[in-house]
Amino acid sequence: MPESLQVEKLIQQQRQFFATGQTKNVNFRREQLQRLKQVIIDHQGDIIAGVKADLNRPEFEAYFEIASVSEVNYAIKHLKSWTKPKKVRTSLDQFPASAQICPEPLGIVLIIGPWNYPFQLMISPLVGAIAAGNCAILKPSEIAANTSKVVANMIRETFDPAYIAAVEGGVETSQALLAQKFDHIFFTGGTKIGQIVMEAAAKNLTPVTLELGGKSPCVVESDVQLDYTAKRIAWGKFINAGQTCIAPDYLLVKREIKNDLLEKIKENIQAFYGENPEKSPDYCRIISPRQFDRLADFLQNGKVIIGGQTNPEDQYIAPTVLDQVSWDDPVMQEEIFGPILPVLEYNDLGEAISQINARPKPLALYFFSKDKAKQQQVLQNTSSGGVCLNDTVMQFSGTYLPFGGVGESGMGSYHGKASFDTFSHYKSVLKNTFWIDLQLRYAPYKGKVYLIKKILTGL
Repeated sequence: MPESLQVEKLIQQQRQFFATGQTKNVNFRREQLQRLKQVIIDHQGDIIAGVKADLNRPEFEAYFEIASVSEVNYAIKHLKSWTKPKKVRTSLDQFPASAQICPEPLGIVLIIGPWNYPFQLMISPLVGAIAAGNCAILKPSEIAANTSKVVANMIRETFDPAYIAAVEGGVETSQALLAQKFDHIFFTGGTKIGQIVMEAAAKNLTPVTLELGGKSPCVVESDVQLDYTAKRIAWGKFINAGQTCIAPDYLLVKREIKNDLLEKIKENIQAFYGENPEKSPDYCRIISPRQFDRLADFLQNGKVIIGGQTNPEDQYIAPTVLDQVSWDDPVMQEEIFGPILPVLEYNDLGEAISQINARPKPLALYFFSKDKAKQQQVLQNTSSGGVCLNDTVMQFSGTYLPFGGVGESGMGSYHGKASFDTFSHYKSVLKNTFWIDLQLRYAPYKGKVYLIKKILTGL
């Protein structure tokens, strides 16, 4: 059977299952979340082995993937309150009616995952889809082929495909999926593919959540605690060999502390990965030869002052810092998504803010300073998906903070309650009674204008 027909048949099965109303039952949703949690626990070893094979991810960082268990626990704990209709006030002209807002599932959703965190960023949105009462089709990234198999096997083992299904494959599979009508599409990946997803969704008026990326700046003022600042920047930049959508993309540092900061970053890279990171068990590899070649070209920009070593056979690029970089260099024209940190300097914070604002809105913005007035200056005068003050990457880990982009870095958000909201429609319901029927709204209107004007406008 042609792939497009297989996909169409699968969606029809899910629509039939959704039509039974079973997914709207809160106890059913809770049971499915429990099953998802258990299969993650049972397959921890497979998940760790999958991301090790795809990215040479050390076991410690592999547990970032399994952190989605905490999302499941949070959803189970709060599911009853999330699904409960919320009463709201009515206006005088609606008397004696009552009103409420009822969350309801969207229907059949498509979740397309990335290759950089190929398990977590597949499962985390699935938690929201299940909690909200939807059926879902998952499309893991074929680039992270080993983890894709793990995801697909776990989903097949746990769920009826008429409810939750995983579809593996390459570009043709993605095209077959995007040609179908879904009730929501959740995509995590690069901006160019995000545009393709949004264009395909528009043909069916399908709403989308796009978790993209961008060049996330890391701005460092001169009043910082230098040791902690350097350590946190080096950690956030070089985990997963820089293949993190919210990794600091470039360093924008106050001129007077630049040399001292770079020296501290060098010390921390050595402390993390030793004199030769290629031999470190804690340092990842680039996902594919294509990505390796793209990143290696950036090493021609500026001056390599830390790292710069490569091994194409092992898809290894050392943790690298580039100095003497200009805003016009190729490395500053697109998201790096690798272990290369360009460094630019500034004299005045307002100048740094202007440079950031002259470019597309980033997914994350990092600002290091003890000065609360300067912190507020950055918060008020920049726009980004999220901000982290005096740290890097950690804003992603909390279930209480919605995560998402703005502008070219994405649209929509998830994590915790935000995941439930993303996959829900909040239906407004007005309920009237029969015990009274005010004549004011009915014709004839003679003598009623003054009163209706007062009620509706207050004038």
